[in-house]
Amino acid sequence: MKLKTLSTAMILATVPMSGAFAAALDRSGQSISAFLQSGNYFEAGISVLDPSASGKVQNNWTPGGAAAPLAPAYRGTSVGEMADDYYFPSAALKLQLTDNFSFGLLYDQPFGAKATYSTDTYLNPLAGGVFHNGIENTEVEVKSENISLLLGYQPTENFNIYAGPVYQTVEGNVQLRGLAYGSTTALGQYNANMSEDSAVGWLAGLAYQIPEIALKASLTYRSEIEHELDTNEYGRSDILALVTQNPAAAIYNVNTNTKISTPQSVNLDFQTGIMADTVAFANLRWVNWKEFSIRPEKFEQVSKALGAVGATPNNPNGFDIVSYTDDQISATVGVGRKLSEQWAGNVSVGWDSGAGNPVSTLGPTEGYWNVGLGLQFSPAPNYFIAGGVKYFWLGDAKAQAASDFGSSSYVADFEDNDAFGYGLKIGYRF
Repeated sequence: MKLKTLSTAMILATVPMSGAFAAALDRSGQSISAFLQSGNYFEAGISVLDPSASGKVQNNWTPGGAAAPLAPAYRGTSVGEMADDYYFPSAALKLQLTDNFSFGLLYDQPFGAKATYSTDTYLNPLAGGVFHNGIENTEVEVKSENISLLLGYQPTENFNIYAGPVYQTVEGNVQLRGLAYGSTTALGQYNANMSEDSAVGWLAGLAYQIPEIALKASLTYRSEIEHELDTNEYGRSDILALVTQNPAAAIYNVNTNTKISTPQSVNLDFQTGIMADTVAFANLRWVNWKEFSIRPEKFEQVSKALGAVGATPNNPNGFDIVSYTDDQISATVGVGRKLSEQWAGNVSVGWDSGAGNPVSTLGPTEGYWNVGLGLQFSPAPNYFIAGGVKYFWLGDAKAQAASDFGSSSYVADFEDNDAFGYGLKIGYRF
């Protein structure tokens, strides 16, 4: 089974992820497959995700530390559609400088979030809430960008040892509203605008290949990257004024600093020829979300004030806006086949563990299963156009307020949700 008979099918292992609805804030999957292509190579792609995620307020939820559960009129009411569409581009350049050295430049948007709760006051007490008359939303948006620079050393045809720095930017915005955040007495009028920060991490890995049977295997480690984001926090907290015995402290607008460490991860990629013109491929990914959290300085002060008056018994010493109890594990397996000199296709199945349940109200799904189809057209041997689509069955989850993190308490049930992902990629060998 010669490599040339599999060249089209092999590229299919790099068909875009077609959008990812992975655990926590994971988005791109941080693949380095483009760097492991033979010769000089360039690719660019875009992925789009169209999710549908809604839930219902659970019957026994007690808002804001109140003495009694939510009023009967609001029990079991709809939280509304909260997951917004989003897209993320990617690009890669790989140069084979000599027989033994290669250079790569990879761009992606590895981490992100985008969610908005409905403004419907009556049907959605979790978002607009009766205290806000449905005027404002609960919203969250996190953006990141990565540029990875790789230098590879190939002592033989079979091995590739690679490493390099990773330049990363992160920014975010959060707006909390409604009963789940305690209205104006607690965090129900909280805002944080986190300005873009840049920092540097690193990656390293080892790849092995046997070209004659289209076998490739790679193991890649990415370090955590520490950020300090200049943050403007503003809002109102009557409890903060009560604890500090300073009425003026109820309304605040301060410039602070937010420390965030994007998580370390490990990717294991494998593919091999299984018959003429056919390859099987697999990807395993681990992300250390258990160590990730977001806690701006003023938010921490308010959350500790809530604990001081007994309003947050599950976290009396303060809590994070977002944090997770488990690490993420995901897997994709599939088969790609060359259909003709110009056409190839693939099918895949994917699974994601999630990062703990109950989950944050800002991202209430618990992992997924998906199925995907990819198609590739090669007008000439040195370039191609590939497209893919995936359907996601999003895992049922119990969404909890940040103050209940680490406990079994939760605000709403999110069930029977799904998503569609679409991807398009072009590749060129030169």
